Amino acid sequence: MRLLKRGRLSLLFGLTLVLGSMWMLSLLNELRTDGSLTYSWWEYTDVDGGPEKQCNCSAILQGETEALEEARLLTLREDFQKSVEIPDEYYINAAKDCRNFKLSRKYFTFPLSKEEEEFPLAFSMVVHHKNFERLLRAIYAPQNIYCVHVDKKSETSVFAAIMAITSCFPNVFMVRRPVSVVYAAWPRVQADLNCMADLYNASTEWKYFINVCGQDFPLKTNLEMVRMLRSLKGRNSMESEKNLVNGQIQGTGKQKEPPPFNLPIFSGNAYIVVSRGYIRSVLEEDRIQTLIEWAKDTYSPDEFLWATIQRIPGVPGSTRPNRKYDMTDMNAVARLVKWQGHEGPQDSLDAVYSECHGNHVREICVYGAGDLRWIIAQHHLFANKFDIDTDPIAIYCLEKYLRQKVLAELH
Repeated sequence: MRLLKRGRLSLLFGLTLVLGSMWMLSLLNELRTDGSLTYSWWEYTDVDGGPEKQCNCSAILQGETEALEEARLLTLREDFQKSVEIPDEYYINAAKDCRNFKLSRKYFTFPLSKEEEEFPLAFSMVVHHKNFERLLRAIYAPQNIYCVHVDKKSETSVFAAIMAITSCFPNVFMVRRPVSVVYAAWPRVQADLNCMADLYNASTEWKYFINVCGQDFPLKTNLEMVRMLRSLKGRNSMESEKNLVNGQIQGTGKQKEPPPFNLPIFSGNAYIVVSRGYIRSVLEEDRIQTLIEWAKDTYSPDEFLWATIQRIPGVPGSTRPNRKYDMTDMNAVARLVKWQGHEGPQDSLDAVYSECHGNHVREICVYGAGDLRWIIAQHHLFANKFDIDTDPIAIYCLEKYLRQKVLAELH
């Protein structure tokens, strides 16, 4: 039965790619002028709900002081915030006409290169935030596959909007078993595990798994991601450092017993870039299932579980537990995060990065427009955190920058 489902989904993907390619080629032919293709139609403009009339993204990305100050003042204005907000009701109604929705929101509905088509990716999207559609649009490609987990505690309108959006894409689906996500507790891990299982069973084609949350945003185009992941040659990329002793793992209300098999525990974070083989091990290997059971009553298990599995010998794409193989979050490609404790003046030798231009939530920088110049210079695939309520200009300028890069890749 599982093989039958996989076969049906693969057939549906193939048909979608063919029909999408035919439709897109027809549309591009209509945009021909003077014998050449016009790509400007695909750019994000003020008509698409962006604030371009009121801010200069090019100047912001270059770090120009005047443009950044104008952007900062704009974000403080209530009328500006309302002007760029896309309400849930818009998505609920717009997605009733899927073809027009994808056209008006300028989704690419066919693979943009053979290189990308031959290297599909799988995404777990654990979301509760209104930024979902902009995130999906930024990472969407028809050859990829996306599992969406909406926190059970999300507002009804958020859930309805996300359901409506996902219904328009055959390669985007809601997780079969959603959970109520709890910060620093096991349900956060379970949400990703449920999507891992659904993605693994839905398709045999994808090469790498990437998990994201609603406050992430990509720093690379899909083609750039594919090329970076190809260069890993099957290896995984995540934070994994031996700076915890086993006694530091906290149980919930009782003394925690040592980890199974005397495994050394490594610290990391919730976000990973891993091969299909790593996911297979997580879902099927007995020793990892034992580790998972042991971790279920620990505090913040996402900060050590994936990192520890990454150092278990025999796991596909893993590295040896010797400290020589430790990987920091700044060296891994999975996620760029600014921690308040590591920020400092530009000329400080002790600072890991410059000070946050937005604000802090749980000691993590919520990026402002002033962070963009530094962000886009980094090698990571994604950055966290963004909040459209805090600084919509940061997200808008970043998504416009990425779309321009995609269009440049097509020339």
